[in-house]
Amino acid sequence: VQLQASGGGLVQPGGSLRLSCAPDRSFYFINMGWYRQAPGKQRELVADITSGGSTKYADSVKGRFTISRDNAKNTVYLQMNSLKPEDTAVYYCKVVNLFRDEYWGQGTQVTVSS
Repeated sequence: VQLQASGGGLVQPGGSLRLSCAPDRSFYFINMGWYRQAPGKQRELVADITSGGSTKYADSVKGRFTISRDNAKNTVYLQMNSLKPEDTAVYYCKVVNLFRDEYWGQGTQVTVSS
């Protein structure tokens, strides 16, 4: 499974971006999520969503980011509002299938700077 992530870019503090990630084939994923890795830091969970719609967020993004998924399109989205410089990182999507296999996208750069 290849994952295509898009939507990253350069934005000013307080701005918004929407990331999307879609696999190259139709599959049932029990979990879809977004992680990020800033320079010199470990990769961390940003948010994930189950097939049933249950969500989990990192404390640092609660109230600012919203994860959603379109099961018909097999696509996961991350709406990022009120962006801060500390949100700067490479964002990766990850999906998990019924067999608990994990697949990672190639990453998309998000830079928050004035």
